[in-house]
Amino acid sequence: MLDLHTTLYAQMQSGQHKADEMRTPLKFLIATILAGLYIGIADIYMMTAAGPFFAADSPATMLVAGLVFGIGLVLVVFAGANLLTSAMMALPHAAAGKMITWRRAWLAMILIFFGNLIGSVIFAYLMAHSGIFDDGTAAREMLDYLVHSKTAKPTLALFIRGIFCNVLVCGGIWMASRTKNDCAKILILVLSIATFISAGFEHVVANMTTISLGMFLSIPDATFGGFAWNLLWVGLGNLVGGMLIVGGSYYVYAAPAKAPAAEMSDAH
Repeated sequence: MLDLHTTLYAQMQSGQHKADEMRTPLKFLIATILAGLYIGIADIYMMTAAGPFFAADSPATMLVAGLVFGIGLVLVVFAGANLLTSAMMALPHAAAGKMITWRRAWLAMILIFFGNLIGSVIFAYLMAHSGIFDDGTAAREMLDYLVHSKTAKPTLALFIRGIFCNVLVCGGIWMASRTKNDCAKILILVLSIATFISAGFEHVVANMTTISLGMFLSIPDATFGGFAWNLLWVGLGNLVGGMLIVGGSYYVYAAPAKAPAAEMSDAH
């Protein structure tokens, strides 16, 4: 297992890599769209797998939802894609370590947000015409509930749930980057994601798919205003959790960053 100093350096390298990808706009765009797609796939998988449990009013609903949603972050890490929530830790680490400027870090996060949004909305549009969420299906019943829940929560609740969602996402990325064992990485990522889903925390990229899917299916609670408001406050909460709580804490606790003997780069 890598020591904390080397792990911090690896996250700085990851952030530098994300910022450097902006020099090749097409590659950068593809990587961000793929991340939106992968998290969208996890979102659909969650509703189709946990939907029957939800329809049966089973207490296992959120546990099942959490256990299957982990495929999203596994796809992002192992297939390779550029996800906003993990970038909220890596890019500030790179900027704080003077590998990139803060201006480039913020610009990269903004562009990743829009790339993830494009991938999520396109995927949601296709899923709306797939028949998976036709009226009367368990998946549609769960989608209706999730859209209402995400658009009806108070602003403070969205913000707080966003914070702790990204504590778990970035905590999972941080832990996974400390080991070179792929099986261990997958287990860490799946359990971290299972925790935030089961607890009811809010992930800005997952919500891009959920709420836009509701809009395409004309679910009454899914409005453009509700969509934008959710993304704003969940996104800000995710930023606090990733950049300040996990990123900031380990930037102080794991300092000084130490380059490994054989340079490793784990670009999530």
